[in-house]
Amino acid sequence: MNKYLFILSVPLMFLCLNCLVFAGSCKRCHQGIESIAGNPAMKGLECSFCHRGHPEKDKKDEAHKDMWANPSDYSVAEKTCGQCHEDILKRSKKSLHATSAGIISATRYLFSAQGTKNAIYAVRQVRDEDLEVPQNMGAVKELKALPFYNPNEPESGTNSPADDYLREQCLRCHLYSYGAERFGDYRSSGCAACHMLYDNDGQYMGRDAAIRGKSKKKNFTPRPRLHRVTVRIPPSQCIHCHNRGGRTGVSFIGTMESDGYGSPWSQKPGVKGARKIHGKYYNHLTPDIHYSRGLFCIDCHTERDVHGDGNIYSKKEQAVEIECQDCHGTKKQKSRLVSSRGNRMKRLELQEEQILLNSASGKRYVVPQVKDIIQSGPKKARDAMGISAHLDKMECYSCHSRWAPQCYGCHAQQDASTSSLDWVKSIKAPDPTLSGKAVFRAKTAYKWRETRSFLRWERPVLGINSEGLVSPFIPGCQVIFTQIGPDGKCRVHNKVYKTTDGIYAIATNPIQPHTTSKKARSCESCHADRKALGLGDGLYLTHANGVDLPFSLEQIVDENGTQLQATSHVGARPFNKAEIRRINRVGTCASCHGWDAGSLAKRVSRLKKGSIGHDMHRKILRALLNSGAKSTNP
Repeated sequence: MNKYLFILSVPLMFLCLNCLVFAGSCKRCHQGIESIAGNPAMKGLECSFCHRGHPEKDKKDEAHKDMWANPSDYSVAEKTCGQCHEDILKRSKKSLHATSAGIISATRYLFSAQGTKNAIYAVRQVRDEDLEVPQNMGAVKELKALPFYNPNEPESGTNSPADDYLREQCLRCHLYSYGAERFGDYRSSGCAACHMLYDNDGQYMGRDAAIRGKSKKKNFTPRPRLHRVTVRIPPSQCIHCHNRGGRTGVSFIGTMESDGYGSPWSQKPGVKGARKIHGKYYNHLTPDIHYSRGLFCIDCHTERDVHGDGNIYSKKEQAVEIECQDCHGTKKQKSRLVSSRGNRMKRLELQEEQILLNSASGKRYVVPQVKDIIQSGPKKARDAMGISAHLDKMECYSCHSRWAPQCYGCHAQQDASTSSLDWVKSIKAPDPTLSGKAVFRAKTAYKWRETRSFLRWERPVLGINSEGLVSPFIPGCQVIFTQIGPDGKCRVHNKVYKTTDGIYAIATNPIQPHTTSKKARSCESCHADRKALGLGDGLYLTHANGVDLPFSLEQIVDENGTQLQATSHVGARPFNKAEIRRINRVGTCASCHGWDAGSLAKRVSRLKKGSIGHDMHRKILRALLNSGAKSTNP
């Protein structure tokens, strides 16, 4: 009898012990939940320090009352994350990730809603209070909150359909929002948008007994992979946002949205084999070499690139401090281990004459140096990099990005007879930290629909970027606007705006495509390609395809160097007439003298200036042609 009493008492003893250990604790229900972090300071925090609530209560509703589901949301972050990371939090609220100033300023400029390419508005009003505003770097003192659009009032700088377009379509990825919350786009808001990792399907993979298995239900609540924050943020987390606009995230891993085919077929009749991610089907292309080698985005992009440096910028080219040369050095010297703005790059180190990168992945890499390649690299690389103009006047990725995503013709239709949800304004949520979720979006916008003319990835156009260097250009974006009025009738049909300086407001902009490859573009793909020069290939007939434009969507400049399409980047432009002629001239010479860059460059350098002018060259060619003609006559 005593034996059986002992056997029965063992589980009761463990149950009582469990009650004592977890009394007044969230872990009474959330047994097995992961520690929020590995470092001692955070590991020892009580759940209620961040989440609040009433852990002493026994019933779920009472325990969860006044609880913050996401303590890192910007609505409360000053009381949580900001207690230890005050400087970072303040900077991040002024960063482009929080303001979306680049997307807003570009869209408004292309709808002729503002004359400046720099930002005026953000998703929230923000002001730089430290009085240090380096305007020479593009910083601004403040940004106002984005206006609303009223279709019953005339268009103006404060009443533009651009603002409604932004609210209903474009602004899903700022840090006050939880994003689209669909396959590929699941994430959190605030600090956790980056620092808490989500799988593409939004499934929880941890051991919390109260949550485990529930996310597999049809109407599940998306959750992070684990209840854990990290500073080792992989590319997969960045891609939850960086899959629209410049598409640098999806390009980095070698994917580009397809025309919507979803091919190939699955093994089931009528069912496509591909699965949509970010709402689109994708083609798989050559990934960026940094991704192929296992590097993370944050191996290059510094903490100040991501959190901001405390200033309010309008454009990413103003905010980003990293350049290729910061890691790979120049033709004259190896990497100095600092960014283009002089900040120490903590992942780089010099060891026995080698530059090493300590990746966030835990791996260590030797970083190739330009100086070494010029001295002892492969012949083609030595020849190309030995031409001073290539290194002095071009971004490295002008040659080393053989493809870039090109979405031509952004056909945007606004239906002002149908109200829709707003990515910027929310209704009041029971928990303020959840107000950025899609379910709490306010119905303060109008319905928009998007389609495009065509997609390309090969032979990106080249032009001059904001730093005065040759760079790839991609459409971004070529707005062709149609508006259905509140009465259901078409008011505006396939309109292309003009900027305040009179240029067609369909934009092609410079970009770092994040498709870097060891193999560079061929010489002729730049020096003998009309599309690369911005002149278009002359095949696509824009007018015949329903858009009243006198040039192809691929053409950004004419033979005289006249700019045809706008760019929303400050200081960026197509090649001018002299630059087009100079680049073409190399192609003309190479047609006879060959495309060996080193040989051709040496021949040219040996010639004395003016020794063979245009007239002399014409005489030589005429003599050669006459000689050839005579030799073929019977």
